Order: sequence, then C-alpha cells, then structure tokens
Amino acid sequence: MDRERIFRATLDKYLAPVEQFRQDPTVTEIMINGPSEVYVERHGRVELTDAKFEGAESILSIARNLAQYTNKRITETTARFDSRLPDGSRVHVLLPRVSRKGLCISIRKFSRSGFTLEGMVTSGSLAPEAKEYLEIMVKLERNFIISGGTGSGKTSFLNAISLKIPPDQRIIVIEDTSELQLKQPHVLSFETAGPDRYGQGAITIGDLFHSALRMRPDRIIIGECRGGEALDLIQAMTSGHGGSMSTLHANNATDALSRLETMALSSGTQLPLSALRPQVASAIDVVVQLTRLANGKRVVSEVSEVNGLDVHDRYQVNSIFEYVETTAKSEVRVGRLEATGKTSVFTKELRNKGLIPMVSLTKRIFEGV
Repeated sequence: MDRERIFRATLDKYLAPVEQFRQDPTVTEIMINGPSEVYVERHGRVELTDAKFEGAESILSIARNLAQYTNKRITETTARFDSRLPDGSRVHVLLPRVSRKGLCISIRKFSRSGFTLEGMVTSGSLAPEAKEYLEIMVKLERNFIISGGTGSGKTSFLNAISLKIPPDQRIIVIEDTSELQLKQPHVLSFETAGPDRYGQGAITIGDLFHSALRMRPDRIIIGECRGGEALDLIQAMTSGHGGSMSTLHANNATDALSRLETMALSSGTQLPLSALRPQVASAIDVVVQLTRLANGKRVVSEVSEVNGLDVHDRYQVNSIFEYVETTAKSEVRVGRLEATGKTSVFTKELRNKGLIPMVSLTKRIFEGV
C-alpha cells in the first residue's frame, strides 16, 4: 500500500503540467511530444495545448517512475516500453534512442465511468439485438476475437464482454501491461516482465500462456495477440478451452483471421499453412469488428461467425450484424448496427445447452428457436 501511495504522489508531482487533462472526462488521450509540445484527444479530435514541462529531465523522471511502477528498467539499450498509471490508464513511452523529438509519452486514459455492453446500447454503439446475441455466445463458450484499428476501443470492449462470463468460472488474464478490470471473483491476472540488468529473466506472453494452461483455466483472455503466442491461443481453443478471447489489429473479420494465421506462423514452429488454416477456422467462432468513426465515436461495425473453410480453403465468414449508414451530416457517417438476416450456425448448440430462454430479440437469428 505504501509503495502504491508513493508512486501515486511521485507521478502526480511530475505529471502536474497535464493534471487538468487527466481530470477532464472529455479528454481520452494525452500525447507528450517532448517537454514543450503536448496534444490531447477530445471528442475524437486531436488538439495542441499550452501545457509545457520544465525540460527533458522532467519527462525523463516520469518515464523512470512509470518503468519502475510496472517492474521495468530503463537502460542505455531501452528504446520503448509499455506501462500504466495507478488509475489503470495505458501508457507507451518512446525514448530519444528512437525518437527524433526526444522522449515521447502517450497516455490512453482509463474510463472511470465503466464500459459495459449496456452502456454501448444506450450510446448507440451497439444494437440491443446484437447485445443479446453476444451474451448468448459468451454463455455458449464460443471463442472470440475482437478486431479493430488503433484507438477503436478493442480493450474496452474486451473488458465489457468479459463481464458476461459466469462468476463461477476460473478466468486467467494475460497482458503485456495490465488493463482489463474483470469483476468476477475467481480471476488470475498475469503480466509480462522484462529482462534484468543482465538481459536475463524476461517473461513473454507465450511463457505466461504455457503456465496458464497448467493452472486449470475455464477461460483464457489475452489482452492482445501480437506475435507467435497466437499459435498457442489457437491450439488451446481447439483443445477444450472454450470461451477464450483476445484482440488484434485488423480491418474486418476475414483480415483478422488472416492476421491471426500470420502471427501464428511467426512462432517459429514449422507448421505448413495447409495445416494451420483449418485450426484457425476451427478455433475462432465469433469476430467482433470495432470502428472509430470520423466524429470520434467508437461503434461495433460488424459481428461475424466463422463457419470453417470453403472448397478453396478460404475462410467462410457469416456476417450476422453489419453497420449500415443511414444519413450523412456534415461529412460524418451516421448509421446503426443491423441484423443481416443470416442465421447463426450455433442454433443446435443453443438447444443442447438449454439456453433457449435467453432468446428474446434474436429469434430470427437462431432459426427455429
């Protein structure tokens, strides 16, 4: 507790020039580009502020404290690292070794209001019918990939949908830097670790994933797939660990599956694509695509099911919901998420698991229920 209090006080002191933006609920990101240039994102727009730091040494002090807070080290070879603030805000730091403007810090603020599927429905980012469908898929222990671009809200959505996991399940969360805030009583959160001063002892997402498999998880959640750990995730999903979830960067459901296989191939395992692709198609059940609109609003733009491979070994993606533009006002897209009219391939499982009572708004999706 004392350690946490000391870190909070120290970081508050060094971050004083941007404290007003940390407290401003309309600001979602703070971008420090050296000591004399600070931008913020407000309502989806990036704007330059008058905030300034005393000098390069002052923001280097911030970086040192951020590194220490998440058990990382800044050495002469350190170029960048991820960290977080005590309130859960995500931080990325680039050091002068790779940044021509000097030390840069980006702070993605943690939402104090709480991000839920219900809140998304209220704000118009998610249709009520889609919310019910997603809740049913979680109950069915379907495997999810949350896809989208930078700043589209993937981590927030992953947190929101994971809140629908039943409270009696053992959940293991694996992240580079802890961000997810699950409320269930039985949650283990694992975080990667960098090497020591001798370059030894680094713990990767892949290492933590292997440990997780030996700790009797009901579900495994990986904050974001970035590399070879994708193969571990795929193989776990196809070997009895249903209901697992992760996020990745992609533009649509098909791209997400292709990116997942590309990351799996980077694991170093000599696995031919002809053997890997059927595993990806079998592992992933639902892809949720998030999009950030021109006005800064983050919406669910597509919800799709993966239905194996076609005769040409291409992914068969069954789009259940799609974002439909209705009007254009001041060059800003306006629309809503709508059902496509296609039926779910999981209707039989819905019956087998006795979840038909959950179906209210989604009767046309689950044919014959």
